Amino acid sequence: MINRPATPFLDSITGPADMRRMNDTALANLADDVRAEVISAVSETGGHLGSSLGVVELTVAIHAVFDTPRDKLIFDVGHQCYPHKVLTGRRDRIRTLRQEGGLSGFTKRTESDYDPFGAAHSSTSISAALGFTVGRDMGMPTGDAIAVIGDGSISAGMAYEAMNNAGAEGRRLFVILNDNEMSIAPPVGAMSKYLSGLYASPVGELHKMAEGFEAALPGPLRDHARRARQLVMGMPSAGSGTLFEALGFSYVGPIDGHDMSQLLPVLRAARTRATGPVLIHVCTTKGKGYAPAEKSADRGHGVSKFNVASGEQSKSRPNAPSYTKVFGTALSVEAQHDPSIVGVTAAMPSGTGLDIMGQRFASRVFDVGIAEQHGVTFAAAMAASGLKPFCAIYSTFLQRGYDQVVHDVALQNLPVRFAIDRAGLVGADGPTHAGAFDIGYMTALPNMVVMAAGDELELMHMVRTAAAYDAGPIAFRYPRGEGVGLALPERGDVIAIGKGRIVQEGTDIALLSFGAHLGECRKAAAALQAQGVSVTIADARFAKPLDRALIRQLIRHHKALVTVEQGAQGGFGAMVLHDLANDGLLDGRCQIRTMTLPDRYIQQAAPDAMYAEAGLTAVDIAAMAMQAAGIDLHKTRSRV
Repeated sequence: MINRPATPFLDSITGPADMRRMNDTALANLADDVRAEVISAVSETGGHLGSSLGVVELTVAIHAVFDTPRDKLIFDVGHQCYPHKVLTGRRDRIRTLRQEGGLSGFTKRTESDYDPFGAAHSSTSISAALGFTVGRDMGMPTGDAIAVIGDGSISAGMAYEAMNNAGAEGRRLFVILNDNEMSIAPPVGAMSKYLSGLYASPVGELHKMAEGFEAALPGPLRDHARRARQLVMGMPSAGSGTLFEALGFSYVGPIDGHDMSQLLPVLRAARTRATGPVLIHVCTTKGKGYAPAEKSADRGHGVSKFNVASGEQSKSRPNAPSYTKVFGTALSVEAQHDPSIVGVTAAMPSGTGLDIMGQRFASRVFDVGIAEQHGVTFAAAMAASGLKPFCAIYSTFLQRGYDQVVHDVALQNLPVRFAIDRAGLVGADGPTHAGAFDIGYMTALPNMVVMAAGDELELMHMVRTAAAYDAGPIAFRYPRGEGVGLALPERGDVIAIGKGRIVQEGTDIALLSFGAHLGECRKAAAALQAQGVSVTIADARFAKPLDRALIRQLIRHHKALVTVEQGAQGGFGAMVLHDLANDGLLDGRCQIRTMTLPDRYIQQAAPDAMYAEAGLTAVDIAAMAMQAAGIDLHKTRSRV
């Protein structure tokens, strides 16, 4: 039996309305209960623990002060929303977090009225808050908007665009900067240093907090307090305001985000007195209140199920190294052979495997922070200088830098190497993190070469191929999770551009796989062969340029050709159909079918369950092939 913590204050409430009747001491006790509940729940489900523990007091304080859900609380990224879910009527389902049919690991509009804006990518919250604010001012039934954004997320350009717009508009809204000095990886850049300086300087902190308290005092007392501060600190110099004030925000802080005696009065004062945009700078500790999370390198950012007492996470024994590790190791080998190879990532060095190269060649790996647009253009100019940049970004995050891929890389035909991790469906993180669209959006671009690895050995070959290719941009995609267990050489081989391979030869049906569903095609072929059907399996390797000779060979010698990919409609299969249609080759005796992700978002579940929902299992592939070939299964069985 699972031993769950006693949570009397949490047990006494049903939602934020009850919290607004609690005194400050009770709210502090409630925060302790929420922290215990989150630790207990995530120990059973896994998930984003550290970020959620860091905002427990802040979440309690916001719901206690503001009138949610009429007031719109918008979490940036959303991976810190577990306390919010516990407090907003979803406690009874919190142990279904990130499970099939359960609660999303992020905010989600269809899940609750308390989630006004869905988020799982960073730096969108201020834009959304301003949108709700304009809606309010134009008569829509909404109250104040409160954006909670981290110090890592606020480094992205979109956050500055939104702040600049909000400052120019001058409308009343609240931005709470959750400064834990740690995003997914340690934050980088001038903004992080600026915020750290504010936090570290007791004089600056007193100066800012004194200004806030002065503004709330009656006139005579305010004047007296100001004179006292000036005697201690000296007269404030002209032009000494913060960056946020220069953008048009009233700045309050920094304040301790775990001290309810600071949080509650500051939020109440801001809500009472604000007439324009306000930025409240709150300093927190990621993983706060749970020692194993506080002490871990990533502050418990993403954890599997764990033992609450020890913090030890349950890990399944891998059968093979992950694709991410294979990429990182292969790139390190290439970097050893070629000093012009450099790596670029956007706040995900360990997530993309670039940390492996970084351990050996630290000066040649660049983490640009949560700034994919900048990262792509940065890599483009590095390529223009003669370097060989590998830009390693998850498929779902590369979408955020697509204009730069188009304009700064492809249009200029610069040899940037795009290592696209998390291709296909990714499991518990759900549709927001699925790598569904990169095949289509990369193959659409002139000059771009697009590859996909069928297994971990092919990934090694593609890393070396990308390193050797200097005629323009090149991309290769690979999934999350383990490889298939192949023996791996020390170094991959260079693949001829645009050349696929025959994995297995047959005569009735051809399965043409692009990417990591090759293993599922093997299973489908085995099932078909058990029914007396002869199957060819081909690994396309390239969506662009296509191996046109291979495809024509397949349609010439088979009754049916089925393309299979881990991506959305409009990807590899569409490229094949387009190519064949232009040569009038869709009219022959070979029936052609394409198998892709369906035209809908697939909700979180185990990856195998997600592919089953998508209709991309070996059984589905075999059935599609039989239908295309016009083979009657019952007659085939009788023949066997």
